Amino acid sequence: MVATRSFKLVLLLLCSLTFLLAESAPNQQKDTYNYDEYFVEKTILKNAVSKGAVCLDGSPPAYYMDRGFEEGAQNWMIHLSGGGWCRDVRECQNRSTTSFGSSKHMPPFKFRGHFSNNKNANPDLFNWNKVMVAYCDGGAFTGDVETVDPVTNLYFRGARIFSAVMEDLLSKGLKDAKNALLIGSSAGAYPAMLYCDRFSKLLPNTPRIKCLTDSGYFIDVNKNLQKGKGFETIYKALVTLHGSAKALPKSCTSRMKPELCFFPQNMQQYIKTPLYTIMSPFDIVQVFMQTMIKAFGDWYFDRQYYYLIDKHDLPIP
Repeated sequence: MVATRSFKLVLLLLCSLTFLLAESAPNQQKDTYNYDEYFVEKTILKNAVSKGAVCLDGSPPAYYMDRGFEEGAQNWMIHLSGGGWCRDVRECQNRSTTSFGSSKHMPPFKFRGHFSNNKNANPDLFNWNKVMVAYCDGGAFTGDVETVDPVTNLYFRGARIFSAVMEDLLSKGLKDAKNALLIGSSAGAYPAMLYCDRFSKLLPNTPRIKCLTDSGYFIDVNKNLQKGKGFETIYKALVTLHGSAKALPKSCTSRMKPELCFFPQNMQQYIKTPLYTIMSPFDIVQVFMQTMIKAFGDWYFDRQYYYLIDKHDLPIP
């Protein structure tokens, strides 16, 4: 019995590795992704501090912006950066000394891909106003805790960061947008969905508004697992630490536990603004991890998932 199970596990690992290698094989076609990539300096919102909108370490939030031009001057693409989550004080303290928890440590951001201003590399958005909202709260832009622990000196104010950035961008021309697109990647994908309708309401005169989530549709597969709770474990700790329940739709939290409302499948039905979902090779990680949880339980998730997040879930478009 043990030998049979071991053989099946090894076979599964080999198949998974083969699939990953196949997905990462170099594309033989000419790559235009890196055409004319360039660095953009951060814009720090010092005024946001008075409103309580701060990063984990209490520093002001920031974003990166490249102005649109010609026909795209009144079109806006706003991207909420990803980068995993911190679900306990130790993890958040570690983040607070990096660019994932403090604007003090944020270097210039490299614009490329759908941030590029090169028409060949980015034919649809090259001349739009393009904004990358820096992710420095560790709670997927959902936290809203008023008090600050004098021992840890950590701030959990991600929801306020989103509001502060939107307010600043409205004053810089977003309110006059003809087309507006809110995007979120990985940990930033959920807030792009969560705040989709709010984003739309901020732009009553904008004819076309859409939202898009990229590589952040983490699913609740608890019913199919004999062991472990996977992402629910993360979400429960995250909601508790960051006070995220305030940001979640009451239409969902009135029916189920707040951590379950972090799963897109449980709250997307309430979104009225057009919403699109992209799933990338990153989701191979999700399928693989859930398989391992089923075999070994939560301990595997706790030990291995954050290693994968650290290596792959970076704020790169």
